[in-house]
Amino acid sequence: MELRTLEYFVAVAEERSFTRAAARCHVVQPAISQQIQALEKELGELLFDRLPRQVVLTSGGAALLPHARACLAAAAAAALEFADRSGLLGGSFALGTVGGLEGTRIPGLLGEYHRRYPRVAVSLTGASSPSLLAKVRDGAIDAAVVAGPPDGALAAVASRVLLEDRIVAVLPAGGRAANRPMTLEEVARSPVISYGPDSGVHAFVREAFAAKGLRLDIAYATNDVALQVALVAEGIGMALTSHASPVLAADPRFVVVPLEPAIRLRKVFVWRPVTRPSTPLRAFLDLWAELYDPPTHDESFAGAATGG
Repeated sequence: MELRTLEYFVAVAEERSFTRAAARCHVVQPAISQQIQALEKELGELLFDRLPRQVVLTSGGAALLPHARACLAAAAAAALEFADRSGLLGGSFALGTVGGLEGTRIPGLLGEYHRRYPRVAVSLTGASSPSLLAKVRDGAIDAAVVAGPPDGALAAVASRVLLEDRIVAVLPAGGRAANRPMTLEEVARSPVISYGPDSGVHAFVREAFAAKGLRLDIAYATNDVALQVALVAEGIGMALTSHASPVLAADPRFVVVPLEPAIRLRKVFVWRPVTRPSTPLRAFLDLWAELYDPPTHDESFAGAATGG
């Protein structure tokens, strides 16, 4: 019984398809089928029921699955341990990013990761949260920082909360005191500059207005916080943007005002919950755990971030 065979078995069990399992393991389907048949012969019973549209585990397959996962996890942990000991960890790590991460722990994590594992080729992909989530689920990238949906549910991904955040109003200086909250009704009477519909943050703002029976009309839609506040400085309107953005540091051109009720959101680090994650991804997750206090997280395949 080989690790590669167990990897194929787990892939078929999780994908419920020989075709999808083959694509996930980057092999042709006959190779998967032959390995599974050989494993069934070795164990003396069928592991899958082959149905017209999918395959499902038999009782024997269900009994084998936790042992197969444990074997793969142990092998991955051993590989990471010795790669770390030798300082020769290589490979690639593809990370998706939304905007507004410069003030989070991500730059520091990537810096330490580079110092420890200089042979890992790290690539960054900038996009909106919905797009990045799709890429993580499809396996196109290893992980991403996204804005989760308002209901907090992130299906088919594992996650760790990166940052709690809230939306604030940014107005030209001199028009309002920063310590006096602004209601959504007041906001609705002014031209609004904020995130576009392709941003994960947009849903939080839209739903907060809808809960008050208000229509959200965004006059200037951009996910670039620096551009949002630059437009405010030009007197075009007020911006609804991320309070965590470093762009909002003291600037005499505008004032930052809290909203009433508050619109809260989170930045979340997500990855695909596979049995055997890549060694570079495991190294990144372990580094996170080492450098920071255990974060609030949900690794049970359920699960938001500004700027995306």
